[in-house]
Amino acid sequence: MINRVLLRTKIVQILYSYYKSDSKSLPVAEKELFHSIDKTYDLYFHLLQLSVEITRFATNLIETKRNRLRPTNEDLNPNTKFIDNSFVAQLSKNVQFNEFLKAQKLSWVNYPDIIKELYEEVISTDFYKDYMQSASTDYAGDKDIWRKIYKKVILMNEELDDSIQDQNIYWADDIEMVVSFIIKTIKRFDLANGGEQVLLPMFKDEEDAEFARKLLQSVLTKGDTLREMIDINTKNWELDRIAFMDIIIMEVALAELLDFPTIPVNVTLNEYIEIAKAYSTEKSSTFINGVLDNIVGQLKKENKLIKVVMFSENKKK
Repeated sequence: MINRVLLRTKIVQILYSYYKSDSKSLPVAEKELFHSIDKTYDLYFHLLQLSVEITRFATNLIETKRNRLRPTNEDLNPNTKFIDNSFVAQLSKNVQFNEFLKAQKLSWVNYPDIIKELYEEVISTDFYKDYMQSASTDYAGDKDIWRKIYKKVILMNEELDDSIQDQNIYWADDIEMVVSFIIKTIKRFDLANGGEQVLLPMFKDEEDAEFARKLLQSVLTKGDTLREMIDINTKNWELDRIAFMDIIIMEVALAELLDFPTIPVNVTLNEYIEIAKAYSTEKSSTFINGVLDNIVGQLKKENKLIKVVMFSENKKK
């Protein structure tokens, strides 16, 4: 689930905190990195849980209306298509989902206002109204409505965004990426799997975890060399005049360029330019692109930039 795009961002964030801290320790930095990754995986389950909680809220609302002193005909005969959603019913019985929530003690019980607001926003949308008015009921449609809810309501809700940041400092920048993982999860759901449907793992494979560990170690053990390379190529700038975040982003990019021969140069450059756009100044991406491009050119001339072309089994054939 947690891909290299997110891992690169987390490493930049951890290094920013590391350099600002008085106590500097590689083991502590590595522990902090993987703790941050663990918290992102928690957020995946916590946000996935919203589908069950919003449905529960809708169910309770229907029951409340049915039990009014003078219920209307609509109160007694409500449209239950939303609360009968087969995807949510399957998820609510998912073994992996429920065991994780219990183990990590993840709950929305203390945030009823958020659940209420999300529900009210959902029922105000045109896609919800179309879904409720449609005569057909099928599993694909039940999954589709929740993909839309996550993309158009949950992802865009500012109150939820603020609440998530208040609940855990590690979740502040992860919502958009995690919602994309949830949408992917919904697409993968198969009714035939019942409660045994497999959710996304923390890492696609151990290689990604090792990538994160090695990249962090590379920056911290070669920091002086990396900064010297940056200094030489920013001779018209004093390092203290360059945005601190820009220096960190360039350090990590250079460590990846030098120590990961199977990752193409353009992939590395593009990834860190995007991080600069999100986390540094308005002009940082252009500045970083120029500096790194110069360094790459020099490394190639000196035969210090070794890249190995990897072929998949299909390409080999």
